[in-house]
Amino acid sequence: MPVRVWMMVLILVGLAHWAIPNSRWLLVHIFTIGLVANSILLWSQTLAERFLGHHLPPERRPWQIGRIYAVNVGLLVIIVGMLGAWWQVTMVGAIVIGSVLAWHAVALALLIGESRRVRAERGEGPAENEGSAWFFVASACLLPFGAGFGVALAYGFADPEQAGFLVAHQALNILGFLGLAAAGVLMVMFPRLLGETQVSTRRRPPALAALVVGVAVICSGALSDQPVVAAVGVGVYLVGWLIVVAPFVPVLLRRPPDSYASASITAALLWLIGSLTAYAVILLTGPFDASRISLLTVWFLAGFAGQLLLGVMSHLLPTMMGGGEVTVAGKRVMNTWWLWRVLVINAGLLLWLMPLTSWVKVTLSALVMLAYILFLPIMIRSAVAAMAVRRAQAAASDVSEAPAAAPATVGSRAPQLGLQGVAAATALALVISVGVALGGGGTLSADDASGGVAPTGQTTTVQVDAVGMRFTPETITVPKGDRLVLTVTNKDDMVHDLVLETGQNTGRLAPGQSATVDVGVVGRSIEGWCSIIGHRQQGMVLHIKVEGDDGSTGHDGHGAGGPATGPAATVDFMKDPGPDFRARDPRLAPAPAGEVHKYTFEVTEAPGEIAPGTTATRWTYNGETMGPVLRGKLGDTFEITLVNNGTMAHSVDFHAGMVSPDTNMRDINPGERLVYRFRAEHTGIWLYHCATMPMPVHLAAGMFGAVVIDPPDLAPVDAEYLFTQSEWYLGPDGAPIDADKVAAGIPDLVMFNGYANQYVYRPLRAKVGDRIRMWVLDAGPNEPLSFHVIGSQFDTVYKEGAYLLRRDNALRGGSQALGLLPAQGGFVEMTFLEPGTYTFLNHRMFDGDRGAMGKIIVE
Repeated sequence: MPVRVWMMVLILVGLAHWAIPNSRWLLVHIFTIGLVANSILLWSQTLAERFLGHHLPPERRPWQIGRIYAVNVGLLVIIVGMLGAWWQVTMVGAIVIGSVLAWHAVALALLIGESRRVRAERGEGPAENEGSAWFFVASACLLPFGAGFGVALAYGFADPEQAGFLVAHQALNILGFLGLAAAGVLMVMFPRLLGETQVSTRRRPPALAALVVGVAVICSGALSDQPVVAAVGVGVYLVGWLIVVAPFVPVLLRRPPDSYASASITAALLWLIGSLTAYAVILLTGPFDASRISLLTVWFLAGFAGQLLLGVMSHLLPTMMGGGEVTVAGKRVMNTWWLWRVLVINAGLLLWLMPLTSWVKVTLSALVMLAYILFLPIMIRSAVAAMAVRRAQAAASDVSEAPAAAPATVGSRAPQLGLQGVAAATALALVISVGVALGGGGTLSADDASGGVAPTGQTTTVQVDAVGMRFTPETITVPKGDRLVLTVTNKDDMVHDLVLETGQNTGRLAPGQSATVDVGVVGRSIEGWCSIIGHRQQGMVLHIKVEGDDGSTGHDGHGAGGPATGPAATVDFMKDPGPDFRARDPRLAPAPAGEVHKYTFEVTEAPGEIAPGTTATRWTYNGETMGPVLRGKLGDTFEITLVNNGTMAHSVDFHAGMVSPDTNMRDINPGERLVYRFRAEHTGIWLYHCATMPMPVHLAAGMFGAVVIDPPDLAPVDAEYLFTQSEWYLGPDGAPIDADKVAAGIPDLVMFNGYANQYVYRPLRAKVGDRIRMWVLDAGPNEPLSFHVIGSQFDTVYKEGAYLLRRDNALRGGSQALGLLPAQGGFVEMTFLEPGTYTFLNHRMFDGDRGAMGKIIVE
């Protein structure tokens, strides 16, 4: 049941892959775990019992079923973790799956031991096919290690570590877990499927040894960054498979495949041998590079694993439903249009690997997927046909006299097979023609770079470096019709990526990491950019032009990572945030005791509300728009541990400290941390903010805060508050900040303490005669602040470390506003003489109207 469910899920995800994030990863893991792992768990148990002639005791059968369901729970957890970019959740799912497979290996080993003991009691030696059962044990032992490397990939490292983990992950899961199980099954099943009654057992021990040693050597080379060693491991593993398939060759030459099962398995083995050869060549001809290695995913999974799985199931499912006429009826349906399906899948995959236009690849993919999908209804029809025969046999008065099915003669099958061959060639030609027409019509698809030109058959390869907030080279000129392959290396000290308007992208690249982007055949100019917010506006744009083109593309250059699309969010400044809203507490706590103050700032990037009914993706220190307020005395030491839990580089710059920017204010990438120490040498209110480029974008997105260092003669007051003015530049609701608006200096919101008008609806309270001190900081990044309290006057004004006005001054002077530019701060003091509602605001009036306003109710 789980296999059929995941098969349906795989089909649905494949059809809707364009709308699903990480769809490639999702498709690969639904197939490898949902289909392959479930199938191996089920069939390795069933076949081990048959090979050993010893069945699992009934009281242990529920535990076997439980293992299958546990694997599926683990897969669901992994999918949630990967789609949410929560590597910790992915780790939990991997632990579940790895633990279940380790348990399965132990259970199979115990079953082998019980079989030996029972046979020994009968005076018999080990079962003839016991050797194949050990393949299943070894297979299950390898997957837990492969799952561990999968977690490392989810966490994310730079090459060569990331590529090494990918090689180990593939070796353990595909070559180890799947490959060993497949070898164990085929050494028994395939000769009989081809009509051979004698099955040799002598080859099993050396084959198993070669396969296991090959996987171990591959992993050793991958983890030690030695591609040649890994290539040697691939060679050893290939030798193991040649030992497995050698007896099949003369049989296939005498008796070519005549069913879907035999033809699909034969094709799968050819893809495996070809994939292993290509794998070894890739490892021998270059360093570990995740993008180069991942290119073989189609070869291993669609070519080998997919055809192997369906071929084996086409044979085993009818066989397991009964013998004689039941099996014959089931296999007859399983072979429906078998040659058409095999030809379409294999010819389609081979054509897809050629340098064709993207639309041709799309149409070929659709046809190959159709050929694979047809297995599901055929499988259901096969089961229905087999069950119908079983019911007929049960109803017959004399089952022994039921006539056997007459096999189709070669003469009657030959015309049908010829028709299927012609139909396959026609279907392939048709979808290629449709792809060419779609790619070459008057209206180009936004994801097609070919512009309808004919491919030259040549490939242009270009190295692109991301460094200094630029792509180098910034412009690439390609001969029209050439296939373009970009090798992108991040040589900067922060995370970048490259997204093309045609849809291809590198994914996020850590410093030093590389990726390869196959643009396809290029017939028109296209653009690419770094999709990290603000980087495109800083100039990280790549221009791809064709020789003789005037540079116009006829496209808007939109795509993932470009400016936020859709209408900007709207703000209702008169809207009440609701009874459950809690404003940020503006009261300023006294400086803590002691001379050393330690804090941890965790960087996050998450949605949050910034005005009533208006949300945006905020970049924060400790989860709020505006970080924690720090306070201390002259000479105190502050130690801040910055932890980057975001998806891009971030940093922090404390204006209150006098330290070298090189170390303390450096960018740190996701998963990294730094410790920032400074001593308070001067008094005042100081800004801190993220200093990562583009700095105004990071600051405006919420990465700012205040540090108050008390002047020595600070007078006592009845209440003390702190307000930091900042700005927001809206994209669509829930989206990150609009970097273009930041650059233009046109804010949608101006607010105190990270939320527009919050103190209008949650006002401060005081009593007549109370003396109030209000610390004020302008975080910017662009707007000035003229802080004013309507109905009151300031008798004390402190700005940028000095008093501009003191209480009871000789001139009886007062102040109506504290004027601040971005990154300036101070405080004002006042006493309320009458009850009433006093409004404080930015007296740059349109900024006050955009949310920089609050109220004080005096009673």
